[in-house]
Amino acid sequence: MPSDPLTLQDWLRRAVQQLGEAGSDSPRLDAQILLGHALDRPRSYLYAHGDDALEPAQRAQADALLNQRLEGRPVAHLLGRREFWSQELEVSPDTLIPRPETEITLELALEKIPPGADWALLDLGTGSGALALMLARERPGCRVTATDISAAALAVARRNRERLGVSNLELLEGDWFTPVAGRRFQLIVSNPPYVAERDPHLKAGDVRFEPRRALAAGGAGLDDLEHLIMQAPAYLEPGGWLVLEHGFDQAEAVASLLKKKDFIDIHCRPDLAGQPRASAGRRPGGG
Repeated sequence: MPSDPLTLQDWLRRAVQQLGEAGSDSPRLDAQILLGHALDRPRSYLYAHGDDALEPAQRAQADALLNQRLEGRPVAHLLGRREFWSQELEVSPDTLIPRPETEITLELALEKIPPGADWALLDLGTGSGALALMLARERPGCRVTATDISAAALAVARRNRERLGVSNLELLEGDWFTPVAGRRFQLIVSNPPYVAERDPHLKAGDVRFEPRRALAAGGAGLDDLEHLIMQAPAYLEPGGWLVLEHGFDQAEAVASLLKKKDFIDIHCRPDLAGQPRASAGRRPGGG
């Protein structure tokens, strides 16, 4: 265990340098988050106490976290949580790490659901439960169902549901629509796998430590998107909406598939970088 005195500021300076050399996109932020976690303090504490000495046990924990981050492990996995829609969610190597792009998908879905609606909503491939939980919180009059083929992922979603006190969310284990056979919904949303199987990004960065089956979907990354679009009409009420997250270069292909299944009012929402990120289409009919 290290014994030489080291201040918080000294540790941060060294960690930032090492993380930068290792290729981190945000070395200072990573270092602050890891040290704050080791100290069980918010990042703001570090600014006011930079000259404080690290206790040996604290330094050992901070060093252990830093070494794992230097190996490439995602910060969210090291902390066991990630913020999404201003809420802290538990995450694990069994779930995707919620990303800002998925908040765009959530926004697009929420726009379709009138406040006070008592719709039935379905989230397919829920993972940590990010989309389903926030839909349930933002539209408390709705009945939300979420499915996932991974029992381990659903266990994380259940813990998130309990911690957030969400009572209008049903979690079911199974592949895509299988657990909801014979049921219909006013809105279906999904952030499915949409990365091409041979995309080099699958071998770089945080995604190396995330479940591959939650990321990759065939040669062009469209296999699961196509499956959901082809199956969705049988599970949508007339006039119901399908909202899907997709890759920045897949908007035209998704729109084409939606048209093939006779969806109307098809439109796409860009992410904060201006890239096409989520598309919606409506099943004909309804009032």
